[in-house]
Amino acid sequence: ALGMLVPALLVLFFCIRGRAGTSPHFLQQPEDLVVLLGEEARLPCALGAYGGLVQWTKDGLALGGERDLPGWSRYWISGNAASGHHDLHIRPVELEDEASYECQATQAGLRSRPAQLHILVPPEAPLVLGGPSVSLVAGVPANLTCRSRGDARPTPELLWFRDGIQLDGATFHQTMLKEGTTGSMESTLSLTPSRRDDGATLVCRAQSQALPVGRDTAITLSLQYPPEVTLSAEPQTVQEGEKVTFLCQATAQPPVTGYRWAKGGSPVLGARGPMLEVLADASFLTEPVSCEVSNAVGSANRSTALDVLFGPILLAKPEPVSVDVGGDAAFSCAWRGNPLPRVTWTRRGGSQVLGSGPTLRLPSVGPEDAGDYVCRAAPGLSGLGGGAAEARLIVNAPPVVTALPSAPAFLSGPARLQCLVFASPAPEAVVWSWDEGFLAEGSQGRFLVETFPAPEARRGPGPGLISVLHISGTQESDFSRGFNCSARNRLGEGGTRVSLNRRDLLPSVRIVAGVATAAMTLLMVITGLALCCWRYGKGQCSFSEQKNMVRIPGSSDSSSSRAPEEETGSREDQGPIVQTDHSDLVLDEEAALETKDPTNGYYKVRGVSVSLSLGEAPGGGLFLPPPSPLGPPGTPTFYDFNPHLGMVPPCRLYRGRAGYLTTPHPRAFTSYIKPTSFGPPDLAPGTPPFPYAAFPTPSHQRLQTHV
Repeated sequence: ALGMLVPALLVLFFCIRGRAGTSPHFLQQPEDLVVLLGEEARLPCALGAYGGLVQWTKDGLALGGERDLPGWSRYWISGNAASGHHDLHIRPVELEDEASYECQATQAGLRSRPAQLHILVPPEAPLVLGGPSVSLVAGVPANLTCRSRGDARPTPELLWFRDGIQLDGATFHQTMLKEGTTGSMESTLSLTPSRRDDGATLVCRAQSQALPVGRDTAITLSLQYPPEVTLSAEPQTVQEGEKVTFLCQATAQPPVTGYRWAKGGSPVLGARGPMLEVLADASFLTEPVSCEVSNAVGSANRSTALDVLFGPILLAKPEPVSVDVGGDAAFSCAWRGNPLPRVTWTRRGGSQVLGSGPTLRLPSVGPEDAGDYVCRAAPGLSGLGGGAAEARLIVNAPPVVTALPSAPAFLSGPARLQCLVFASPAPEAVVWSWDEGFLAEGSQGRFLVETFPAPEARRGPGPGLISVLHISGTQESDFSRGFNCSARNRLGEGGTRVSLNRRDLLPSVRIVAGVATAAMTLLMVITGLALCCWRYGKGQCSFSEQKNMVRIPGSSDSSSSRAPEEETGSREDQGPIVQTDHSDLVLDEEAALETKDPTNGYYKVRGVSVSLSLGEAPGGGLFLPPPSPLGPPGTPTFYDFNPHLGMVPPCRLYRGRAGYLTTPHPRAFTSYIKPTSFGPPDLAPGTPPFPYAAFPTPSHQRLQTHV
């Protein structure tokens, strides 16, 4: 059964095939075609099992059924009609031939698929505006424009080349000549030419699918450029004061029209040509010399600085530094020199080098680091320049208080205690304290406190102050207890203990000798007064017979009972009175306070109150030594009258009222009147006086001495 089925199927297949092959059909249909303008276009068409009429249509318009296509001079149909070939030919192709074409078998009702004929128009050589030689200015941005010509299809691409290498930086834009048509293309090349572009050749190429190799247009660049300058100095390295020659050379297109010289930006007067001669100094190192050359296009300049050798010059001094204890401190100073100077740091008065370079750093400073630091530069190779500059480091720390030596004091006499305070920042106050009280300034009972700036000669970890505690009428307890001198600032407190030493009386033998000496002195004073009055007349000197006399045992004491009241009599009767420190009136302090009478009452001397009329007779100022030239203005003056007590007044002796004769009697004692101001502290022998805050001084000072 299977053997019979296979032959039957084969017979059926061949029958069906034979029946289909006899019907008309396309063996080949036209396809889209691209043809250059002026070339020949061929559109193929082949039919099978068809012997009827075949025609071509253009955009639906029938071209005709004849093979030569009458009315279409450039169109014809080629091929063997018996074999079914009907190819359409167009030559030469023109732009109007661009259309859609079909091959039709009209009797069989067959139509081929449409075939589009595209016409390509090759571009013409482009046009470069300004060519064939384009003049540009070096360094000035410029645009070169290349424009396509003709109605090329498709629109061509414009490219720029230099030495066969395509250039970047070109932009394109299209210009429409009229609506619906393709206009010309332009390409703009932006460039900033330099002098090396002079004479260079650039190519603009128009290429498209119609002409892949493109068409070129070349131009030549002609460059104008401002001067190119070279500046040299001979010699380049010089010592200060040497002669230097500068040479300025330039090339330019068009030629150079002028030269101009400057130094540090300021014109050099009188310099016009390409050469300049000067004498070098240190300023040429930081103020370069420049040469500017000009032509019609522009100008250019060059500068050069000389290597001038000179010694160190100080530019910036170090600034004082204040830092808290434990902090870091730094000093800076700047020196200028060529070669660069070596800078070293030392401490004032020392030779140890603490550092080198423009900055000195002191980490974690303490009070011992306070002082002056010196920044020093050695002279240069020529021996010139160099020097030193210094700045002070102040270390802020709690006050440092030390006791100053104080003179021993007598019982019931005046005393003075001193302490020296160094502190930065300055202390709020310096306070003296003892068992029953304390005092920072002013007076309190027997105590008075004065504080003065320390003299510059005393240097310490900070600004110095000297505080003085004055005691009037010392007591036994003052010698056994201690006095504390303390000071406080924001960083802490410091203090020290100051003791008062006692001064003992001298032996009785010296006291007796002193009494005898005082008696002799008294006699000499009385004799001198008598001679003075006899010489100048009774009208000039007067002696009170009632009040002023020498009394011996057994005489009346009536006058002594009136002494205290008369002692406080009016000042108009007493004339100018001089007051001084109690301690300065005692000639022999060892015997001044002895209460025992070594003469057993043999001498009972009542004194004569003496008022001195100063300046009314020759020698009127004998008893007042001039103020110390070392003290500053306003400092209370302290006078020592001891050397003058045995001298005879040169002028009138006025009658006092219930006074006592001024005499260095060994049993004399002085009634103490608290002064309104005390003298400067005793720092050390030979220490010059220093300024301090002066208290108000009364216009009349009173001197009272009792025997």
